[in-house]
Amino acid sequence: MRLSRQNKILEIIKTNDVETQDQLLTLLRDAGYSVTQATVSRDIRELQLVKGQGKDGRYRYTAGNYESRPISDRFIKIFRETTLSYASAQNLIVIKTLPGCAGAAGEAIDTLSLEHIVGTVCGDNTMLIVVDNEENVPYITGAFDKVLNSSEQ
Repeated sequence: MRLSRQNKILEIIKTNDVETQDQLLTLLRDAGYSVTQATVSRDIRELQLVKGQGKDGRYRYTAGNYESRPISDRFIKIFRETTLSYASAQNLIVIKTLPGCAGAAGEAIDTLSLEHIVGTVCGDNTMLIVVDNEENVPYITGAFDKVLNSSEQ
């Protein structure tokens, strides 16, 4: 539930100008999540959300830029715990995740910064990964296997 809720928070702040925790709390409740102010505060801290100033001069929550940081143990754990299966066809890879977790697993893949991944598209429990060339699919799936089969739990 936490991963699903945090994924929803990231979705909410991408599609709405969220200025306060109270506003985020209301939007989460409107989306069907039963949460408290303390839970929202903890999620903001865990997701490392920051308040940035928009063009209009107002401050709103945004996700930090993590592209320059190495993948954290947290993202590896998210990917490992939410991925159910994957399959490839030509230059495409489809990953099945727990309900509501494809976005979080997709973020984990994005932070891996694997060569040859053109992009990822995530739904609720399914992710599509586009690889630049069919020849490079084994490289990508090998990286997934390494993460999924790592002994560190």
